[in-house]
Amino acid sequence: MDFPNTLLFTSFLILAAAIDGAHAYAMVTGSVFCDQCKDGQRSLFDYPLSGVKVTMACANSNGQITMRREETTNWFGSYAMRFDDIPDLTGCYAQVSGSGEGSTGCSAAAGPAQSVRLMFRMFDMEMYAVDSLLSQPAQPMSFCPRSSTPVPSPPSPSTPTRPPSFRLPPLPPAPPVPFLEASACSHEKWTAPEYKCHWRVVNPDMKVAVVFGPLAAEKYGTDMTVWEGLQGRGDPYRTLLREAITSLLNSYNSLLFPYHTLSVIQHMSLALMGSQQNVLLTALRFRRANSGSPNLTCKLTPCK
Repeated sequence: MDFPNTLLFTSFLILAAAIDGAHAYAMVTGSVFCDQCKDGQRSLFDYPLSGVKVTMACANSNGQITMRREETTNWFGSYAMRFDDIPDLTGCYAQVSGSGEGSTGCSAAAGPAQSVRLMFRMFDMEMYAVDSLLSQPAQPMSFCPRSSTPVPSPPSPSTPTRPPSFRLPPLPPAPPVPFLEASACSHEKWTAPEYKCHWRVVNPDMKVAVVFGPLAAEKYGTDMTVWEGLQGRGDPYRTLLREAITSLLNSYNSLLFPYHTLSVIQHMSLALMGSQQNVLLTALRFRRANSGSPNLTCKLTPCK
């Protein structure tokens, strides 16, 4: 996270602590991706896996496991583990431990374990992050770049590696061509009947709480659907939800949309933790991205 985002996030946490009072807890977050090319690293071809089991274990100085926790990734391949009373997470690590409905064809092997890293500590709250976990298919996909020598896995969880540089190979039959074209469409487009075939991953009947997580559930309830969220107007929080859903749909429809999927969810969560002014500002930024520009238009085509 860059400095401006870090500063903004810190400000939100100070405000939340001042309003809600002290309550000690720790939060561990991360994501799981399908390593389609089996190169041991995140790349252009990797996608998030839903329904995958992630196990976090903590060991003492003697190597004995002192704590273990299991969580399942959501629709967007991310997971979160909350611990009350701030336990000692030193020496903890996370690893993919089971496959799910979203990992079909990508569950032959789990990537290396990643250590739990403390991002910051403030008042009675600690936030931890885990580098991306990987699950791999039995064989690399046919569209992956060919190499005479395999790329070794990272030597340790704490040693970052630079992603390999390669030229984009010819497009495979899937995904559809529009996915690799720059496209930005408004919520009016996404609610039009002739474009419903372009909805991917998210469907109109999914619950907003499932898509955006506990902060959205607290604000919008657990019964509101994505389709209902797209009808919102007038209220700043409903406007934010409408534009966030629109950006999410755009991120799944176009790889070159200004916000990637996890970024949409992150900005949505940060806005819900902040003031109403920040809610309006985030909604405006989403709307600008959804409205496109002379060089970024809507590429949706009517469904047949």
